[in-house]
Amino acid sequence: MRPSIRRQFALIFIGLMAGIILMCWLINSIFLEEYYTRTKRNVIYDAYTTIAQVTGSDTYSSEVFQEELDNICRMYSITVAIIDVNSQTRYLSENGGDYLENKLIGYIFGFQPADLQILEEGKDYTIQKTGPAGNQSLEMYGRLDTGISFILSTPMESIQESAKIANRFFAYVGCLGTIAGGVIIWFVCRKMTKPILELNRISERMVHLDFEAKYHDKANNEIDMLGGNINKLSASLEESISELKTANNELQKDIEKKEKIDEMRKEFLSNVSHELKTPIALIQGYAEGLKEGINDDPDSRNFYCEVIMDEAAKMNHMVKKLLTLNQLEFGNDVVSMERFDIVALLKNYIQSAGILTKQNGIEVRMKDYAPVYVWADEYKTEEVFMNYFSNAVNHCAGDKIIDVKLENGDGRVRVSVFNTGEPIPEDSIDHIWEKFYKVDKARTREYGGSGVGLSIVKAIMDSMNQKYGVENYTNGVLFWFELETVQEN
Repeated sequence: MRPSIRRQFALIFIGLMAGIILMCWLINSIFLEEYYTRTKRNVIYDAYTTIAQVTGSDTYSSEVFQEELDNICRMYSITVAIIDVNSQTRYLSENGGDYLENKLIGYIFGFQPADLQILEEGKDYTIQKTGPAGNQSLEMYGRLDTGISFILSTPMESIQESAKIANRFFAYVGCLGTIAGGVIIWFVCRKMTKPILELNRISERMVHLDFEAKYHDKANNEIDMLGGNINKLSASLEESISELKTANNELQKDIEKKEKIDEMRKEFLSNVSHELKTPIALIQGYAEGLKEGINDDPDSRNFYCEVIMDEAAKMNHMVKKLLTLNQLEFGNDVVSMERFDIVALLKNYIQSAGILTKQNGIEVRMKDYAPVYVWADEYKTEEVFMNYFSNAVNHCAGDKIIDVKLENGDGRVRVSVFNTGEPIPEDSIDHIWEKFYKVDKARTREYGGSGVGLSIVKAIMDSMNQKYGVENYTNGVLFWFELETVQEN
């Protein structure tokens, strides 16, 4: 079971509430009877104090005395009997005063029941419990300094039974309160922990280098401040990782750069000399022919000029390619690693090359893929795909189909470009990435190829430390390259 802060909060609050209710129930069970008895004793003592004050006043023999005692009986719910020093009845309450008078006389002469329990003895009074369990009364009797004898009695309901009923009711209410409180607390905790869980989800995506998720909840508390700081951290990390990946690529290139420079210079000069020799010779030959007037008719002169212009254009195109390749191989062109959607890049290029494919009667196929975000140099990635695609257009034959596919998995995506036509001879597979290597020189010259395109692909992929390759099929050729994908949560 996954740890849940919502569950923890709810259990803590429910446990706390249940503990408080249980503690109250225990206190009620243990101390309720004692509290009830103490309260009754206080009532009796207050009545005794009032009687002592009344009997010691000038109103003792008046009707005011009767009214005072009636008020005491009503106020405290007690029964009172008072006799003077001559054993004459001075006051009997209406709610059982006759019975108490006889009882008081018995106490004066020393007759006490067997179920008597003395609770307190004062200077001129005694407080006691009397009567069987379940029907007890709390009594106070004694003789004042004025010679007045008195007895006060108040019934004590069955406190044990009352306590049981009260505790049972309290238990029922406590259980219902715990259940209702638990439900309320669960929803409150759910609302409180929702932004925290959202921050957890965002942090999980950040662990996988996905910085698209942002915190948007408004809890109007410290969690909002944390969410804002996580948004800032996400943006800062994305920028830092982009810079680190760029710096890492540059570092890897620098390690190998010094060892290759001399060899690349020699190879470059040799290949350039070889490739430029033929077009320069043609330009020179046809220019000399024009100068010497070998053919004076206009058609011949136009043909000579077209050959010279065509060879010069090919040389210009090749020189541009060589400059691009030279910058890549010598590390003068910085690789800028950034995050972009490779699917959108492929679709945009295929759309822009639509006129060229239609002119050549080629059907281009590509499924509708979901966006796939990668870490790479966007411009150079487009250069790789452009070389693969233009190569496929120039060599497409048979059914004249170009199929572009993406395979995503294990943190990488493979982009492949397949074209129908003749497969590459097996003895040429290992050489096609070399500068100026041409499988079919006649066909390459026909569409103006320089033999540098795949060398540029190799240099770009090596600069990004990614894999690339080619596969032969019976009905065509497939070129592919791989890039690192952005991990989604």
